[in-house]
Amino acid sequence: MKRTLMLSITLSVHFFYAQEKLPNRVKEIGYGQLDFLSLKMPNNESNMDFTGLHYNLKINKWSYAGVGFYGAVGGIRGGFFTLGINAGIKKNIVNKLFLDTGVHFGGGGGAAAPDGGGAFILPHINLGYDFKRFSISTGYSYVNFFDKGTIKSSQLNVAIQVPLSFQTTNFEEKEKEFSFNNLKNSEWNIPSSRLSLLMHLNNLSVTKGSYKGKTIRLAGFEFNSYLTDEFFFFVKADGAYHGIKAGYMDILLGGGYHFSMNKNRTNILAKFGVGGGGGGGVDTKGGFLIYPDLSIEQKLFDNFYATVNKGYLMSPDSHFSSSTLGFGLKYYVDKDGINSQKMSFSKGKFKGLETILKQDLYFNAQRDTGINQNMHQISLQINFFLNKNFYGAGQTSFANFGDAGAYAEGIVGLGYQSKYIFNNTTSIFVQVLGGAAGGGGISTGQGLIVKPSLGVNYKLTEKLNLRGALGYVKAKGGSLNTTFINLGFSYNFSFLSMKK
Repeated sequence: MKRTLMLSITLSVHFFYAQEKLPNRVKEIGYGQLDFLSLKMPNNESNMDFTGLHYNLKINKWSYAGVGFYGAVGGIRGGFFTLGINAGIKKNIVNKLFLDTGVHFGGGGGAAAPDGGGAFILPHINLGYDFKRFSISTGYSYVNFFDKGTIKSSQLNVAIQVPLSFQTTNFEEKEKEFSFNNLKNSEWNIPSSRLSLLMHLNNLSVTKGSYKGKTIRLAGFEFNSYLTDEFFFFVKADGAYHGIKAGYMDILLGGGYHFSMNKNRTNILAKFGVGGGGGGGVDTKGGFLIYPDLSIEQKLFDNFYATVNKGYLMSPDSHFSSSTLGFGLKYYVDKDGINSQKMSFSKGKFKGLETILKQDLYFNAQRDTGINQNMHQISLQINFFLNKNFYGAGQTSFANFGDAGAYAEGIVGLGYQSKYIFNNTTSIFVQVLGGAAGGGGISTGQGLIVKPSLGVNYKLTEKLNLRGALGYVKAKGGSLNTTFINLGFSYNFSFLSMKK
């Protein structure tokens, strides 16, 4: 009797402890935005049609901040891309009518445009209407490439926004695991959502246009977010690392259909996307590209799949056309909640994610001209934690000062981050990234670079860190071979990932 009583008390305490230790759920309210503006170009050049893809988080009821890309889709500057940060105020005036005013600051350029060092500012003031599932807005905007560039333009803009919120908890909860039953009796008992991340190598076999008959080798990523069990939207970005002079890049947005068989071990995905691409001597005219594609995936282990894709990438008038063949590794995540109509889960684990915005300084960056000078660039890096310390990383960067406005990077790699030390305020990390880079006269050969670094995070709040690093960048086939430093901020959190 005594042993039975002790066992009951022990089990009760264990059950109570497990329930108490479940992390609190916090809803991060955000939205994606697609916008369009037509820039007046200097020297009587035809307008450059500029389209942007952004993600913003609501800071409070009336303000937001986020990141965004822009790319040319019309004119003669195909391959012109930028990256920047957003900040603004979005406040209802009456009912569903709202005012949106803010500023975008970034860097980039390309296609021999008069972009100077690449730094630009883009303020706007828009009037919009909220239709609940989406909102639209239009208004005035101004663009100024102010670091020795001559692109200055005032114009109307139009934008569409779609709510894209997600569930998080504290970053330090990463890798904690709970049974389905524990999660079922908690605030995490909500519908789950599915996404995937693909890292791949892609080959463009050019069939028409510049570089006809050549194969351009690309490295990049693709992010899929599922609207239903079958339908999804995707964002894809690639950069050239071999086959042509460095500088080619494309960014595409689209949708697709997912068909599963063989007990979900084999998937077939049909996709169609549109977007911008060019650079590196690849003549895409205004830059607008279409992308039909068919992919086959085979499960390797857990949520990892090997992928093969075959498709086409071309301008609508076939001025440039190519066939595509790619190979990659994809990771699926069922996140935010535990309820799914198609999947059955047995447990959940909290996974860590870092989003980093920083400013890099390359000392005496080597140029094709032989005249070396410092180069600055704005960078976005995302770290996905494979366990408590090791992470996979993806980074994209665009020059914004130093007379190299067309320079850009798209690199991936691995890193290690220590536990927090010094009264839980500081962590140390080391990482090695590599991939495609080029443009702006920076000497990267055909585009392949490697970039190791060592740095420190200092905790400002539970989710926000100050981040600095020292590193080294080396180009294979080019003379870029220099040290760099960077400083920025990281936004850290954990999310619930469910397992079968």
